[in-house]
Amino acid sequence: MLKVKPHPDYPPEEGRYMRGNDYSPVAVVIILNCDADKIPREIEDLVRAGIESGAALSGTVQTENIGFEKIICNIVANPNIRYIILGGPESEGHLTGEALKSLVKNGVDKKKRIIGTDAPHPYLYNIPGKIIDRFRKQISLVDVQFEADPDVIRKAVWSCYQEKPVDFRGYSLWDPGAFPEPPLSGKITWRVTQPWAEPPNEKEKEALEKAKELIEKLRKKSQRAK
Repeated sequence: MLKVKPHPDYPPEEGRYMRGNDYSPVAVVIILNCDADKIPREIEDLVRAGIESGAALSGTVQTENIGFEKIICNIVANPNIRYIILGGPESEGHLTGEALKSLVKNGVDKKKRIIGTDAPHPYLYNIPGKIIDRFRKQISLVDVQFEADPDVIRKAVWSCYQEKPVDFRGYSLWDPGAFPEPPLSGKITWRVTQPWAEPPNEKEKEALEKAKELIEKLRKKSQRAK
């Protein structure tokens, strides 16, 4: 089966995760529903089970916007990752698990709002639509949310490694090899640090793009004049 090297910047985004086998077909995402400095042992055990079982990345996510954007950027930078195993409790304030399932199933609308979720702030403003589309094409979601047993995570990761399909709780899992497109890389830092820069509507987005094009033309013209 085909495996490829991740992008040189992989993983481009920092976060609460551990990095494991870059050629693994799976990432483990555990929902966090408490402050980062008060993570319970049960959540730590689920994350550790993921990385010890061979996941490429295993960590927590709390927010249904920037948290998702970081996950998306990291995964599209590694085409070997073909599954996300979703575990842990629900985050009542964010409905993070529900939002992630909706994102994988439905995508986003023209305003980059995740379709079909009741989460309060499900907007992915800081990454291009093509990155979101690639993410959804590249991965399949394995839902074991609300499971507290690390062995469930271990079994799910093991199943994603198999050369032939195996049944795992109704999912047919195996390692299909790397996604057949090059790794993508991008960071969300600029817009995270300048959230006011996101245009509120399509008309202003078009105006912003034209302004950027003009600035780039002027920059190139200035360089030629030197």
